[in-house]
Amino acid sequence: MKKFILAAVAVSMVATPVLAAPQNYRPTQTQTVVKHKPNGTVVVKKKTVRQAPVQYRNWKKGQRFDSRYARNYRQVDYRQYRNLKAPPRGYRYVQSGNDAVLVGITSGIVAAVFANMLR
Repeated sequence: MKKFILAAVAVSMVATPVLAAPQNYRPTQTQTVVKHKPNGTVVVKKKTVRQAPVQYRNWKKGQRFDSRYARNYRQVDYRQYRNLKAPPRGYRYVQSGNDAVLVGITSGIVAAVFANMLR
């Protein structure tokens, strides 16, 4: 009996972090549809829509950058990091996870990816 209880405790300790991991779902949205019928009645329907999970990307040179698919997206000030040089005119650094990505401001094309530069 002791072995069974110890095994159950061990399995629950291993499975707890997996179950507590955050899901990559966007929040649900409520849509309201209002229809006016010819006889003067108004029908209001509310619908809850769950969006598809977010597919994060690993960026490569030449791809078009989209902030919706970046993990921990924010614009990065290169002066705060020793290994980042000043970006050329028309480019900026953005964060995607732990990566610093050099992106063209107007085109959105990835010029370079510096992996694991940001913590």
